[in-house]
Amino acid sequence: MSPSLPSGILGDLDPTSDRAVFRQIADQLREAIDRGRFREGEKLPSEAELVEHYGVSRMTVRNSFSILQGEGLVHAEHGKGVFVRPRPPVRRLASYRFARRHREQGKSAFIVEADAAGGHPQVDSLEVKEEKASPDISTRLGSVRRVLARRRRYLLDGRPVEFATSYLPLDIARGTQIAEPNPGPGGIYARLEELGHRLDHFEEEIRARMPSPDEVKTLRLASGVPVIHLIRTAFDAEGRPVEVCDTVMAADAYVLSYQLPAT
Repeated sequence: MSPSLPSGILGDLDPTSDRAVFRQIADQLREAIDRGRFREGEKLPSEAELVEHYGVSRMTVRNSFSILQGEGLVHAEHGKGVFVRPRPPVRRLASYRFARRHREQGKSAFIVEADAAGGHPQVDSLEVKEEKASPDISTRLGSVRRVLARRRRYLLDGRPVEFATSYLPLDIARGTQIAEPNPGPGGIYARLEELGHRLDHFEEEIRARMPSPDEVKTLRLASGVPVIHLIRTAFDAEGRPVEVCDTVMAADAYVLSYQLPAT
């Protein structure tokens, strides 16, 4: 065993197993990560250390690392090694993020979450324009033909974590501060309420999937990291849908947390 590897962190291979050697090594590294033997941001043993420990080739070790990278557990830094990926830094508590008190304090939902995570929030790649509604967006907004679309990317501590597009009916948004690049304190929900559309409830549809090539580029996703695709519709007190938000989030950046009634 390599003297640089502490005793007991990794076990031995099972020569009687029909499981491929590189998969056995990946299994042991995965278990060590799950048990906290290798913590977030910590470097895994080097190729040379694992070659000596297991008595295998470098290609076998590289295949093991590839499995863990494909699962989104680790990432490689050229010339430095392979590191354990950080756990999701943002906890998205649905019952908390849209609380009216945050809008009254001039905070948007993302700022609230970033503050809770202790991170620095940013918004870039901002685009605001009027456009024809897609069939799906039109249906969700009550058969509108054209919408105001607000596209933006969210970053936490400089890392892209989310890309979202809000669609609003033109009869509500046109000529208002919602149509400006900066909608002001509290975001577009604060402006909607100022316009008389007091928000009553939200409906969300969530699914997990693998990202498209454009999403990989936009969110700078590592190999194997899926996305969370969320579509939210906001309704005012009269029951009118006043916004649809189509959001794609890096799955390794978020924990989705919900409080559900027991009735």
